[in-house]
Amino acid sequence: MVAIAPTDTEIIIIGSGIGGLTCAAMLARYGFEVVVCESHSIAGGAAHGFERDGFSFDSGPSLYSGLSYSPSANPLRQVLDLIGEKLPCITYDTWGCCLPEGDFDTSVGASQFGEVLAQLRGAAAVAEWRQLQRIMEPYAKAATALPSLALRFDLGAVFTLGQFAPAFLQSAGEAIALAGPFSKIMDKNVKDPFVRNWLNLLCFLLSGLPADGTIAAEVAFMFADWYRPHAVLDYPIGGSAALVNALVRGLERHGGRLLLNSHVAEVLVENNRAAGVRLRSGKIIRSHKAVVSNASVWDTLKLLPETSVPQRFRQQRQATPECDSFMHLHLGIDAAGVRSDLACHYIFVKDWEMGVSAPQNVVLVSIPSLLDPDLAPPGKHVIHAYTPGNEPYDLWQKLDRTSEEYKLQKQARAEVMWEALERIIPDIRSRAEVTLVGTPLTHERFLRRHRGSYGPGIRAGSGLFPGPRTPLAGLFCCGDSTFPGIGLPAVAASGAIAANTIAPLYKHLQLIREVISIPVAPE
Repeated sequence: MVAIAPTDTEIIIIGSGIGGLTCAAMLARYGFEVVVCESHSIAGGAAHGFERDGFSFDSGPSLYSGLSYSPSANPLRQVLDLIGEKLPCITYDTWGCCLPEGDFDTSVGASQFGEVLAQLRGAAAVAEWRQLQRIMEPYAKAATALPSLALRFDLGAVFTLGQFAPAFLQSAGEAIALAGPFSKIMDKNVKDPFVRNWLNLLCFLLSGLPADGTIAAEVAFMFADWYRPHAVLDYPIGGSAALVNALVRGLERHGGRLLLNSHVAEVLVENNRAAGVRLRSGKIIRSHKAVVSNASVWDTLKLLPETSVPQRFRQQRQATPECDSFMHLHLGIDAAGVRSDLACHYIFVKDWEMGVSAPQNVVLVSIPSLLDPDLAPPGKHVIHAYTPGNEPYDLWQKLDRTSEEYKLQKQARAEVMWEALERIIPDIRSRAEVTLVGTPLTHERFLRRHRGSYGPGIRAGSGLFPGPRTPLAGLFCCGDSTFPGIGLPAVAASGAIAANTIAPLYKHLQLIREVISIPVAPE
């Protein structure tokens, strides 16, 4: 049954990425009438799931933490708790590394990485890492002292953040440093080249930038979550699609609506205020309260009439630096006789000297059917390999997707992912039963991403993320263009912040008193 688009509502959300869905679900919980307009037939944006020949694939992220317990410091888990949604997860603690130094497994938690360092680099590197862990403790405390769900972008923030003033004041000194690049902390305390490479790699995976471009708060949050006693990683049963479905269920339970196949062509502006949207079909939906764009900063600008925002604002936002794009390799394979000690995730680095953000130098691999066998037919595995935010769009922008040149380039640029997989499963090519290669043009087409970009590349110390507000009354934004960190916790935080900014202060304060508490890790 096809949902019929209403003619008016209180709030319209453009896009059903994780940022848009968290914003919509929270606004619905606040009691607003909310409609989400999604261009495609599947919700979830970069986190959607899809099926081919019995194999269930994650289109994007597959490394999660802080989802399997509550209270949690992960904003996404906090939002799920707010909207009353459970998300059954499988927990694990180990992933594999295929690095220039060799192949080995490592784990989250307080101690195991020290054992890896002892074998690779010796006692001095271990001592340096242990010291860094101690140094990061107060920063981690500061990073989690103010829950993102308490943030709003108006004067009401004085009252919402004031609920956490005692905890914040204890860490105020460290909190100031968290706004700068992590490299300032790293350069003072880390000399071992492998540890520095490792930290740069983790920063790149968090933000799409190395340590000198990643704000220290993101790394401090990671230390609080990954390098503590009893830490675990999570995988939602059913994959990323299960996470998206949980947010949609929460949205609809609180009265919100999701409209698929509803591409927004334009934001309507009346009396200098965002007043609704026009769909590509010609259908107009009016909003009495607000329009929230979950599109990227560049794609949002395309939806606005030329004179609706100041030209200076348009030029500044258009000039936002961007991270590069992705190559994806989705495989369905025959798992008969595959080694029994496979990890769910692997990190492959070809050459540290090239830098972690160099094209074709870093590959991430996910084999989630090791944790959730129902993602693949019996005796099979699903695999997702990808080059994270390091594939230049310029190599692709002039190619015709139907041309032989495009097909040949897909094959050539996918080779590094096959090579990474061969470090893990040497006969992987002969095992493949389903092979799907995605490019920056795939990202651009199916995810509606400007130039197929991973997201903004705003470097710590050189620019600020703008938050949810815009100069156009009634228009707000959420997603990776508004809040530091490209991963799911960051975009969930962005959605929550946008929702809180729109909500009345008294309702926001009530929400804080009801549900936000100090996170407790599982025993």
